[in-house]
Amino acid sequence: MNVAVIGAGTMGNGIAHVFAQNGFPVNLIDVNAAQLEKALQTIQKNFDRQIAKGAATEEQKNNALGNLTTYTDLVQGVKDAELIVEAATENIDLKLDIFKQLDTLAPANALLATNTSSISITRIAAATKRPSQVIGMHFMNPVPVMKLVEIINGYATSPSVTDTIVALSKQLGKVPCVVNDYPGFIANRILMPMINEAIYSLYEGIAGVNEIDTIMKLGMAHPMGPLQLADFIGLDTCHAILNVLYEGFGNPKYAPCPLLTNMVTAGYLGVKSGEGFYKYSNGSKDLIVSDRFL
Repeated sequence: MNVAVIGAGTMGNGIAHVFAQNGFPVNLIDVNAAQLEKALQTIQKNFDRQIAKGAATEEQKNNALGNLTTYTDLVQGVKDAELIVEAATENIDLKLDIFKQLDTLAPANALLATNTSSISITRIAAATKRPSQVIGMHFMNPVPVMKLVEIINGYATSPSVTDTIVALSKQLGKVPCVVNDYPGFIANRILMPMINEAIYSLYEGIAGVNEIDTIMKLGMAHPMGPLQLADFIGLDTCHAILNVLYEGFGNPKYAPCPLLTNMVTAGYLGVKSGEGFYKYSNGSKDLIVSDRFL
């Protein structure tokens, strides 16, 4: 099966990595040539980590890199694709525009998947004339490591398409879980309110950053506390998903905490910006709480 991945950011390069590692020819597509070069470097570094841990071999790395081709031209990148996985920025207008183009450019039999973490699959599918062939394929970050793929059926998704994507996910060594199309699906419908409640607990002065994360790690056996996880995901992404939940359900319990809104407005987005609830700019692996919360 020929695979095309649209978007060479963190999720896109990870998705391309796992498909290529499992023998699929992959076209990685991005409008930014520099981003494509950065993605290839990231894939090589991630393979080197896998090799160091004994999870991959040098031969597997070379074979996978040989399976990868990069394109800045969407027309050329998708013309022979049998599966297209869109992993662009979590922006509804951008995704609708991409799927409108794919409907015209992709082969008639191509399956169109989106890696969205919260946006309606049904709404995305409605931008095409092939809604039965549109499905959600939500990988977890970091893609080469995390086993889960949340598979989301749109209102019109064909059962045979779901079966194909489930089988394909298993070929990638992933564990597929099929859910239906409602705001946040399952992963983020449960995760984001927890993160938001942790931010509210900080905002209301109930506990500090370290205390909140330590309680959830040691008390609930979470590998990462909710505030650190929010930094890792990106506070802007958390904010956007909470707004999808809030608008989708019309329930104030999903409204983003004012502290989260202020941090995103000010550009404190977590790991990607160098500071969120913790500081990341000194290169240390030790968690250092932001001065704003001391």
